[in-house]
Amino acid sequence: MGYSSHFACFSGCGETYPLDEVAYRCRRCGGLLDVVHDLDALRHRGPAEWKKLFDERYMRTKWPYGSGVWGKKEWVCPEVADGNVVSMFEGGTNLFWAERLGREVGLDDIWVKQCGVSHTGSFKDVGMTVLVSMVSEMRSRGKDIRAIACASTGDTSAALAAYGAVAGIPTVVFLPKGKITDEQLVQPIAHGALTLSIDTDFDGCMKLVAQVCERNRIYLANSMNPLRIEGQKTIGIEVTQQFDWEVPDWIVVPSGNLGNLTAISKGFLMMRELGLTRKLPRLLIAQAANASPLYKAYKSGWKEFHAEKAAPTAASAIQIGDPVNAPKAIRMIQELNGIVEVATEEELADAAARADRTGLFTCPHTAVALAALFKRVAAKEVGPKERIVVISTAHGLKFTGFKRRYHAGELPGIVPRLANRVVEAPARIEDVEAAVLKGLA
Repeated sequence: MGYSSHFACFSGCGETYPLDEVAYRCRRCGGLLDVVHDLDALRHRGPAEWKKLFDERYMRTKWPYGSGVWGKKEWVCPEVADGNVVSMFEGGTNLFWAERLGREVGLDDIWVKQCGVSHTGSFKDVGMTVLVSMVSEMRSRGKDIRAIACASTGDTSAALAAYGAVAGIPTVVFLPKGKITDEQLVQPIAHGALTLSIDTDFDGCMKLVAQVCERNRIYLANSMNPLRIEGQKTIGIEVTQQFDWEVPDWIVVPSGNLGNLTAISKGFLMMRELGLTRKLPRLLIAQAANASPLYKAYKSGWKEFHAEKAAPTAASAIQIGDPVNAPKAIRMIQELNGIVEVATEEELADAAARADRTGLFTCPHTAVALAALFKRVAAKEVGPKERIVVISTAHGLKFTGFKRRYHAGELPGIVPRLANRVVEAPARIEDVEAAVLKGLA
């Protein structure tokens, strides 16, 4: 059976493009594009057959189907030949049963999807593998693409640089000066990307990279490119697969540019459309209070959406005031009966520390999701027996400076309620023993 997909205008004006065409917005109306699959062809396999096929491939070694993304290739990007797939065995990340944390906040069935336990340390890998693979396919067809570029708050640049290095395709990254961690900055440098530090914020970098790409035969890799969404939608599919094809009650997603919540929702909708599931989860979308245009639109009853100038936040990857995927995200939230919540800087910092004390090692963005969840649990909107999956977007090791400053009491304006200070002691048994016994008292 031949499977196929193409770009289509998300606004519904009817415009379409093949996937090997360089297009990010509809040329007729300017709307966002979406990847649309031939669902009639996909229905030639029944739900049980798809589940069996996906389970047989999952985390195996047959190229490229062991990848959590490419094991679902027919649903993701069937146009790419296997030999042009650029993969680092992405996906297949752990579902961590946060039993102790759940017990503390009154939840019996809370799980954390550890998307940051990946090659570059964030969920961006599962989207970037599709985009870079499609560029590899396009170049093999003779398309004149000299490089791939992105604007980033850290994680996108790391993923693009790594996958570009594997493929041997030049990459360029635009980073807001002084707004990413050293751990994030070193990743594109190490992978050989042309790395630009620009004196602006993410939104400013996004405007510049779009112009540079348009003028110079450079392919744009930000999440306005719907190929990224196709890889990221496998997160929701994989979560369901890990629960033996049972859909959770809630998915909690920290959100900035709104691509990941759009993608995850798309995965759940596709499973239902093809009969693998009947139920849809509810969405809890979490934003940092300092960068929360979606939350404000939600509180207005979706009457209006206004971009804003995002204020600094420890959750730097979601410090975005003008999210490109807002139209898609709002439609998905409405379709999945979602709610939106915010977390202040103090709330997210304390949530990270609280989670870490139960064995997690939480990035600030996942902490935003946890803080938002705690608030909705306290408001009794999320029930104690419901199954909740929190999407952890990055590895905590990318944000050690944030954690160190929290425990040292050095985060401006934040009283660290759960600080764990380092205890210094002279190298004498009496002093060391006294420090140990005092600490354990």
